Amino acid sequence: MPTVDHGLITLTCPAWCTQHDIRLPQYKADLSHTGPEHIFRFDGDELFRAMLTQYPFGSGSRETGLYIEEGGFARTLDPAGLRQLAATLTVHAVHLRTLAGQLDGIVSGGDR
Repeated sequence: MPTVDHGLITLTCPAWCTQHDIRLPQYKADLSHTGPEHIFRFDGDELFRAMLTQYPFGSGSRETGLYIEEGGFARTLDPAGLRQLAATLTVHAVHLRTLAGQLDGIVSGGDR
């Protein structure tokens, strides 16, 4: 991948990597691996999305982690709607725990 500060860089991808930020050129420290997006919804609206990510040349932690981005959900709910939201969040929590288990496997297996 071409970089502004180091020219052409060879980036070896971990098995879980499905995409890269293709804005070119980038600084070497900004190159990242990104896994599949998981979109968490309520009543058709996006609550948040999550994806594995790693910045192999970043100045901070180079560890693989789960990037979480809020979708900007905002709504006034009645009691029934609030119960539906709570039930949906419970299901999403199970999914997040599954992703945490997958992340454990990636980190402990060395495919960071």
